[in-house]
Amino acid sequence: MSGRLEGKAALVMGAGSVGPGWGNGKATSVLFAREGASVVCADINAAAAEETARIIRSEGGRAEAIACDVSRHSDVKAAVATTLGTFGRLDVLDNNVGLAEVGGVVELSEADWDRIFAVNLKGAFLAMKEAIPAMLSQGGGAIVNISSIAAIRWTGVPYATYYATKAALSHLTRTTAVEYAGRGIRVNAVLPGLMKTPMVEKSAGLAESYSGGDVEEMWRVRDAQVPMGHMGDAWDVAHAALFLASDEAKYVTGIELVVDGGITLKTG
Repeated sequence: MSGRLEGKAALVMGAGSVGPGWGNGKATSVLFAREGASVVCADINAAAAEETARIIRSEGGRAEAIACDVSRHSDVKAAVATTLGTFGRLDVLDNNVGLAEVGGVVELSEADWDRIFAVNLKGAFLAMKEAIPAMLSQGGGAIVNISSIAAIRWTGVPYATYYATKAALSHLTRTTAVEYAGRGIRVNAVLPGLMKTPMVEKSAGLAESYSGGDVEEMWRVRDAQVPMGHMGDAWDVAHAALFLASDEAKYVTGIELVVDGGITLKTG
């Protein structure tokens, strides 16, 4: 590792993994730490957050774990306060929380619509609301919002809440980037394509939509959709987030970095 985040403090929302293996937030947290950052690992599942923090500490890094429901303002405020209280500053915010509920506008319940918006969109809003003042007070910072190619195209699965929330998150990223560009805060988005992560595996509705519930068949179908011939993994997202969080991207703000193996270039 080359110390690309040396001396920085990062808060990763959604730092745990819903199952064995590497989710996007878990991989990003560990990669940030390997590059020198002190990391607060926030997740609604306290045990999952602690597992990520434990990996970082076992490698000699600095990490704290905190339970956080991103849809609750008090929890988000506590996560930012923990970062500032533990590490004295907040240089990087990575908003990595997202739920995918299968269903189009006809099938979805109003309750599911509200629940997904509260997590996928309100969560990022609350995190930026609390993080930006702290970043301004220290002269700047970097925010990375994990959106999706679902923000820009149909992916083959009817999940209206995911399309709508990720599209809104991408535009919120662009507009917030312009608002704070002159004050030292960069705001960018990563748009992952079809990824092989525990969250996808555990999403019963996705496996049902792809393959009647057969997870291995879902992997095969998703691999075949990608021009490169295979899905990406959590480390692909983590490395994209690292670039945008690092000073290597000091002149980059308001972009949507697509990480998808070429799938958005397909016409059908």
